[in-house]
Amino acid sequence: MYSLGIHLFAGLARIAALFNAKSKAFVNGRSKIFSNLKKALKNEQSPIAWVHCASLGEFEQGRPVIEQFRKEFPSFKILLTFFSPSGYEVRKDYPQADYTFYLPWDTTTNARRFVEIARPQIAFFIKYEFWRNYTLTLSRKNIPILSVSSIFRENQIFFKIYGGWFRSILKKFDHFFVQNEKSNQLLKSIGIKNITIVGDTRFDRVNEVVRNAKEIQIAKEFKGNNNIIVVGSCWSEDLELLAPHINGSAGKLKFIIAPHEIKESILTEIETSLNVKTIRYSKAGQNLNELDVLIIDNVGMLSSLYQYGEFAFVGGGFGKGLHNILEAACYGIPIFFGNKNYKKFQEATDLIMRGGAFEVSDYADFKSKYELLISRPENYQLACEVTKSYIVENIGATQKVIDHCHTLLDKS
Repeated sequence: MYSLGIHLFAGLARIAALFNAKSKAFVNGRSKIFSNLKKALKNEQSPIAWVHCASLGEFEQGRPVIEQFRKEFPSFKILLTFFSPSGYEVRKDYPQADYTFYLPWDTTTNARRFVEIARPQIAFFIKYEFWRNYTLTLSRKNIPILSVSSIFRENQIFFKIYGGWFRSILKKFDHFFVQNEKSNQLLKSIGIKNITIVGDTRFDRVNEVVRNAKEIQIAKEFKGNNNIIVVGSCWSEDLELLAPHINGSAGKLKFIIAPHEIKESILTEIETSLNVKTIRYSKAGQNLNELDVLIIDNVGMLSSLYQYGEFAFVGGGFGKGLHNILEAACYGIPIFFGNKNYKKFQEATDLIMRGGAFEVSDYADFKSKYELLISRPENYQLACEVTKSYIVENIGATQKVIDHCHTLLDKS
């Protein structure tokens, strides 16, 4: 049934590729994959470490492991694979990976061919990736399989009465580096004991990014001596809540808004929603200190922009899912976000419970919680201390993974 499902899904993807660009990339990226893989690795004599990520989000968790592994195991080459085009197409030229490919479909034949060609000496599967045939093939060849930044929930099939077949996949993994105690207890409940609670490797990544944050002169001039709310990855639903607050704060509070997508229609939507003085980053000139809103119309600087904020509002919470709040937390500032879709993000629920982050339902709710912070300096200071300390407490997951790699590879 599993193999049939894989073949069925592959067939549906080929049909969808006729009508959808993402599906087309999904299919075309796997075309001639084995001949291309064999050609790339034909003369490779170095040992291979294989890191697999489903998509871009998982890549951000795998990235610190890749970069630290390269430092401590310089003789190894890195083979990076993705399941989704949204990961592969963005990171196919990632310089820390020596080889980057799509993951071939998880059939018995594909798994055997892939492992025979790649010859990995260790494999890292990031977060949710549990492919049966690849797992079995690696296990039969005694290749260590590590699950990194994995997180488990009670409603997953592994923990159901009828989930024995799926549990057998997990039991082939050599070690699980899980994000929290709940995941640890769930795995132990099904007889898995090779577990270390390390947290999320993204903490190491964002901490490194923030430590190397660049000064953005335009943002610095725009800020002057004023307080700022930095709005990261802003969606229309977020703007609907924020616009009344922005319009009512002219002369008292400034905003830097980075939309989730840099499209003219989105930039125009932001501008027409506001009746205060705005400027796009690309058009910024003199007298920036006299303006109320700086709209970011480029990509790649959001993590550095948070350094200019006294508060952050992170988008996506009203839509498909909350965007990265850890970058803002690294700067030790209170964080707001929508209340619809954040609970699957451990850091969001943790920071709410500690008093460093605040989920908001609408403008009135946001205004109330914001004013409670600015009217009581002790509340604001506590929120700042909470977000910063939360990052500090969770740094170090990557090194724990790498230390385990030494126990596996130094003796081989």
